[in-house]
Amino acid sequence: MESILTLNAGSSSLKFGLYRRAAHEPVIKGQIRNMPHAPELVAHRLTDGKLHREDLGHDTANLKAILSVIDDLAPELDIVAVGHRVVHGGSVFTGPARITDDAYRQIADLSVLAPLHQPAALHAIDLAKATFPEAVQTASFDTSFHAGQPTLAKLYGLPRHYYDEGIRRYGFHGLSYDYIAHFLEERLPAERRGRAVVAHLGSGASLCAMRDGRSVESSMGFSALEGLPMSTRPGSIDPGVLLHLLRQEGMSAEALEDLLYHKSGLLGLSGISGDAAVLLKSDDPGAEEALAYFCYRTALGIGQMAAALGGLDTLVFTAGIGENAPAIRKSISAYLGYLGVAIDDQANSRNDFDLSTDGAAVMTLMCHTDEEAILRRDAEALLKQMPA
Repeated sequence: MESILTLNAGSSSLKFGLYRRAAHEPVIKGQIRNMPHAPELVAHRLTDGKLHREDLGHDTANLKAILSVIDDLAPELDIVAVGHRVVHGGSVFTGPARITDDAYRQIADLSVLAPLHQPAALHAIDLAKATFPEAVQTASFDTSFHAGQPTLAKLYGLPRHYYDEGIRRYGFHGLSYDYIAHFLEERLPAERRGRAVVAHLGSGASLCAMRDGRSVESSMGFSALEGLPMSTRPGSIDPGVLLHLLRQEGMSAEALEDLLYHKSGLLGLSGISGDAAVLLKSDDPGAEEALAYFCYRTALGIGQMAAALGGLDTLVFTAGIGENAPAIRKSISAYLGYLGVAIDDQANSRNDFDLSTDGAAVMTLMCHTDEEAILRRDAEALLKQMPA
């Protein structure tokens, strides 16, 4: 039976899903996590809940391991397309695209803008092309969802020619926001979808202001470093600090990149871990301060997003922290009473869909995101566009 494989390659994980063609629910969902040091593969067959779990070791061929699991759990499915998540589409890709040789080169050229994520996506594409030479390879870009933002949201205060050369705010986590936008359209009345701020809070964290399901502002910009503090990234920082580190501290560009992508954020502030779940369990003052900073900056960012919308109707928490950390949702929401945000402690502790107190001016929700569903949708759409 014809099927679509989705590959969502991140810096420390590789998520995947296997779908029957034209089916919205996956047959198998799983991920390889804790890459590259202690990779573990976990996969579920959704039809009967069968679980597969194994440690892979340091030098395993990750796609080969996934294919072995798929062959074991669903041998009847024939993969005719592979849909890839690609973080940066620049100004070239404003929607999903089939990965031709030209498209591959353009994706590779954008690696300089997303050095933590783009190489992982290219590696997954290379493996998939070699493994499934007859399958259609497609790419869905995190930046595409934000491509229609107004120019004012994309500008930096630099000489205009830099914008024309591509130095502009792109925004990221677009697959997640795309899924949430469609989910809200299905679940909420129109008046609640008008002005929504979505908080994608995970290892990478960002905010998106949506008006009627369309992105009008986002916290991430030219790269995935801007905006909120994250697991190992600092979020927005005075550029003067970077100049100081380069000039006064004698730091190289490579060392500065390593600091900003791998050693800052929750990890840098706490000195313990970049994992919010670990910090929530710790009684170390550094852990408490790191989380307090994360919540404070996130609340400030939500205020900025609300300003771009001229108010707020709905606030959505999603992704790993947003979906699973009631204490962090509560701390962020406590700053936002002036906007009309008020959450119910019991609903929040239960991880309910609707977290709002009765009569709250703003509806506050917890929504599970599903980037793989968007990869499947885009791959299916591109398949249908091809000649028979």
